[in-house]
Amino acid sequence: MLSDKELERYARHIVLREVGGPGQAALKEAAVLVIGAGGLGAPALMYLAAAGVGTLGVVDDDKVSLSNLQRQIIHATPEVGRLKVDSAAEQIRKLNPHVLFESHAVRLNAANAMSIIGGYDLVLDGSDNFETRYLASDACYLAAKPLITAALGMFDGSLTTIRAHERNADGELNPTYRCLFPEPPPAGTVPTCAEAGVMGALAGVLGSMMAMEAIREIVGFGEGLVGRLLMVDALSMRFETLRYKRDPQNPLNGDAPVIADLSGHR
Repeated sequence: MLSDKELERYARHIVLREVGGPGQAALKEAAVLVIGAGGLGAPALMYLAAAGVGTLGVVDDDKVSLSNLQRQIIHATPEVGRLKVDSAAEQIRKLNPHVLFESHAVRLNAANAMSIIGGYDLVLDGSDNFETRYLASDACYLAAKPLITAALGMFDGSLTTIRAHERNADGELNPTYRCLFPEPPPAGTVPTCAEAGVMGALAGVLGSMMAMEAIREIVGFGEGLVGRLLMVDALSMRFETLRYKRDPQNPLNGDAPVIADLSGHR
């Protein structure tokens, strides 16, 4: 049930035919985990909290630094030096007191991924490294959880939704993250954010789109990004979509799967 205060707060959602009261109630009942309270996770968290997602979890072991503030809008100058999960929790409480915030001040790894992810309905991966992306993808498949994953370059970004544990309307298994990117690039070939830079506002665009896709997945309207990779080019201001399918050779849900647990991750 939504209280009178919640009905007023979410009034602009509730009048949308695609959302309405039932959709808003679904958002309140949902539990969403965001991996990383950084450039992508910051705007995603704020819009999910504003939208009324009932439980928001964040996993991040990092502290706020001054160089984060160019794009990580959930943190402010006085929070420099604080744990990002603590800074984010304070901001979310101010934004929407109806949201239950759960902090996981750890780095996601093979030992804790299944227990953390298992407590949520949907996972958003806003991490900044390939190791965590593959770990999150494999863990979500094994835990049968949908995953929304995004990545940023200097002036480009991408976004897709993974439901590899489910089948599509034709009865075929959905593709995995490994169908799209079979293996990570060799170490050192892709510069880090600190090395190459990143346009701050672009992080806001992709993070907000992650939140939009999460809301759509929870409420259940429109056409999602399962089997589609949305690519954003901020230099030419172009948005393109690439369709991709399940690779029968992929090691998760392929014809001869070989990944049954997270023992291959650190």
